[in-house]
Amino acid sequence: MTHQGFIGVGVIALAALLAGTPAQAVNKGKPVKDMTPPALMKNTGSKFKADADMQAVLDALAGLNGKPIENLEPAEARKQPTPTDAVMVVLKQQGKDTAPTALVPGVTSEDRQIPGAAGSLPARIYTPSGAGPFPVIVYFHGGGWVIADRIVYDGGARGLSKQANAIVISPDYRLAPEAKFPAAWDDALAVYRWTAANAASIKGDPKRLALAGESAGGNLAISTAVAARDAGLTAPLHIVAVYPVGQTGNLSTESYVDSSSAKPLNKTMIQWFVKHVFAKEDDAKSPRVDLVNANLKGLPPVTIINAQIDPLRTDGQTLEGALKKAGVKTERRVFDGTAHEFFGAAAVVKDAKEAQAYAGKRLKQAFANGG
Repeated sequence: MTHQGFIGVGVIALAALLAGTPAQAVNKGKPVKDMTPPALMKNTGSKFKADADMQAVLDALAGLNGKPIENLEPAEARKQPTPTDAVMVVLKQQGKDTAPTALVPGVTSEDRQIPGAAGSLPARIYTPSGAGPFPVIVYFHGGGWVIADRIVYDGGARGLSKQANAIVISPDYRLAPEAKFPAAWDDALAVYRWTAANAASIKGDPKRLALAGESAGGNLAISTAVAARDAGLTAPLHIVAVYPVGQTGNLSTESYVDSSSAKPLNKTMIQWFVKHVFAKEDDAKSPRVDLVNANLKGLPPVTIINAQIDPLRTDGQTLEGALKKAGVKTERRVFDGTAHEFFGAAAVVKDAKEAQAYAGKRLKQAFANGG
């Protein structure tokens, strides 16, 4: 596979740093490790140590000898090895089947075209076994709005379909710089609008909808919920935002400092994404991007999942605070020893499998209880 994700399979980001002491985020009942001093770990580019299974993926990615995307033009950046490619390497080293149906049994997928804001978009629709009708999750891939696609992020979307027992629609929204802001955001809303009107045609239940996304896609998921609210569309019952971009104006937060050189996503890459996404500087200040300063009132419950080794970790913390301040029920978990893009690596990373199960449980509860 090609197309490095927001990062590498998935970003941009950030949030104003909340005043106070380092975040105490729940993971296995333990607080996040303290933030000093900055000795960088091999192939993580961070002071934090990756768990052994996560480290195996990072080592495999390093072994694929990709070029730093921040030194490339977007077209070439999209051809670089991704964390998904690294997962495939690890699976082969372990002698395991790499077929999607073997990794996530009980879920089938079909590629088709669905309407976007300015024409049809390629999309992958995942369907669990059974008669339905099923709840429907609209899922947005990562990649900093510049690189990656539904194929690179197959692991996360397919896993959500399995864990939530739901149909998942994963579109290839338009990418920058060919289609700058707000093209991706417009496409995201168009896909959600289509889903609300056509869920029944794909064995879905139009009354049980949700939004999800990773990295840049996590930003799109929350932004789309805001846009759907303002447009009077059927409200999603839940939002799952995995290491979401909260805003792109502050690249000096706690996690941007302790994970500035992290792998597979680092600060320089995020600056590269920002350069390509926005036609003018003020675009980044739009509430569609700057979620921590947007009107978040009236949104459905939100689940935020963060990786410890990730410049976007503090983004998740700040976004959690903004959502709660707006009266939105929000739950957040940080997984120690994991790096950005871990969520789709459930086939080889234990915490990714746990994170997908956690997201699936939260979604199932929302579908059963109406929110």
